[in-house]
Amino acid sequence: MIPGPVKVAPRVLRAMSKPMISHRSAEFGAIYDECRDLLKEFFETENEVVVMTGSGTVGMDAAIAGLVGREEKIVTISNGKFGERFTEIGERYGKAMPIAFDWGTPINLDRVEAALETGAKAVAMVHNETSVGLTNPAKEIGNMTRKHDAIFIVDGISSIGGNQFKTDEWGIDIAITGSQKALAVPPGLAMVSVSSRSEARFLERSASYYADLKAHLKSARKQPTQTPYTPAVPLFFALQEALHMAKEEGFESRRSRTAMQAGAVRAAADALDIKLFPQINEFSPYSNTVTAMKIPEGISDDRLRGGMKKQGVVVSGGQEKLKGKIFRIGTMGVCSSGDILRTIQTLELVLAKEGKLPNRGAGVEAASKVLGV
Repeated sequence: MIPGPVKVAPRVLRAMSKPMISHRSAEFGAIYDECRDLLKEFFETENEVVVMTGSGTVGMDAAIAGLVGREEKIVTISNGKFGERFTEIGERYGKAMPIAFDWGTPINLDRVEAALETGAKAVAMVHNETSVGLTNPAKEIGNMTRKHDAIFIVDGISSIGGNQFKTDEWGIDIAITGSQKALAVPPGLAMVSVSSRSEARFLERSASYYADLKAHLKSARKQPTQTPYTPAVPLFFALQEALHMAKEEGFESRRSRTAMQAGAVRAAADALDIKLFPQINEFSPYSNTVTAMKIPEGISDDRLRGGMKKQGVVVSGGQEKLKGKIFRIGTMGVCSSGDILRTIQTLELVLAKEGKLPNRGAGVEAASKVLGV
């Protein structure tokens, strides 16, 4: 029940066991073509989508390496661990202009506007900050970037397919997701949508050889469709099958289910008097793909998460400065209502053992009402 890698459906695992094929063959090209078409629906975009072998971070790296020159500015917005990663990447390739907020607090839009007024080629932000369970205002910041004629890069790695994420409507030029999140594929693929507007502003030569979006777009336009370098072929088999599953469920239905399951986790937390970690406002609601909660006083991270793990349920802890302070439950991919209820029941068992359960069964009851089971 961690926020990625998530569990993988048996039919997706079986797809990976198919015999190997050439990545330059028409057979591979047909698989890639179908994946790209379905990914456009998944991203809610008319832009081209390419698939890169590597984690979601390779997509973040590719976006900045291909757009921002050594003397060019990029505004990087952070209120958690992964927003800070954008700053680190920006500093590698150009001149990062970081706008940092306390982890788990909403972004101040006025500060973003002020930074854009100083001039920047691009703006990079995380839509769903996995480390804190908070969703950031991509729509509002997208409007700002267009106003100031900047390219808008968004990490949607733990958001696309789970939270509402409207690539085109929000003016997102480059959107990135990873295979191990809402798509429920094993880790190792980054999917990147690229607008014609951003492509027109690519550097003549990307600062990265491997993570070169121009090269990936060029290869994707060949006949048969292909990748510039050898891809993780079994993961493309898995991606195709996982997209079939998402299409069968309905992309909007999957987002709605994810929202309901996250609502069930939040309802259980409230019933158990467990405080949610992030602060929210009208522009930054709670995440629907991961719920971050404060560890109750008087119980350690090791005893809470360790106790749950002994019962067969794995949840995530806090990262860096939040280590030992929060725990996180993921709700994305092929997560079921049964998974949610088992997780809450296990949490209650551990809290009861530690003498921290105010009302036995209250969490499961509250989650069940939301789930309608």
